[in-house]
Amino acid sequence: EQGRWFRWALIAAYGAAQDDLKEAFLTEMMIFLATHGFQQEHGRDYDETFAPVAHMTTVRTLLAVASVREWFISQLDVKNAFLNGELREEVYMQPPPGYSVPEGMVCRLRRSLYGFKKAPRAWFQHFASVVTAAGFSASAHDPALFVHISSHDRTLLLLYVDDMIITGDDPQFNAFVKARLSEQFLMSDLGPLRYFLGIEVSSAHEGFYLSQEKYIQGLLDRASITDHKAEETPMELNLHLSH
Repeated sequence: EQGRWFRWALIAAYGAAQDDLKEAFLTEMMIFLATHGFQQEHGRDYDETFAPVAHMTTVRTLLAVASVREWFISQLDVKNAFLNGELREEVYMQPPPGYSVPEGMVCRLRRSLYGFKKAPRAWFQHFASVVTAAGFSASAHDPALFVHISSHDRTLLLLYVDDMIITGDDPQFNAFVKARLSEQFLMSDLGPLRYFLGIEVSSAHEGFYLSQEKYIQGLLDRASITDHKAEETPMELNLHLSH
């Protein structure tokens, strides 16, 4: 396999205060070493690229179950998730600046980098192997949902790329799972679920309130129509249409 070129990628990460999800602020700047994945050729240095992600129906079902059973929902974030993926193919890359190698030599990659076509799949396979070893099983309805059932507890863990939520009826086991994952991955415990896949979640005594106001406002901002007058029915009243 020929050596792969690379590029440096600068990414801005944003967060929001727990009491005001509408106002985002810059939390950190991250620099990634990313490869030019467009140089890869199918059948030579990669094959399958599909990686499961949580279905929206699964997210809503999990929230409904947690609400009915009065379970606490925690949210976690995996740092540099794709770098945890293990490569099974032979892939080589030109050495980055500052990394000295003998003349004429290149680097063989053991882990996936951002930009690889198989990076999402390699990450998901590695994550699935870790949680399976911890006693979880993938759901037959959604492979991104992992379930742990024992005689005294039931725990649900849902993964969407590098974001995950965990809930169940045994807080001590949930804490054990978090600790187990933190031993394998660099993670951040974001506390109670507040925002996931464009859905704002607020907890109340009677259950959870869901809103997509922030997500919709973002769509309006990108479409540059935030200054337009809002209408309950964006159509002329009593309008008669004909063929």
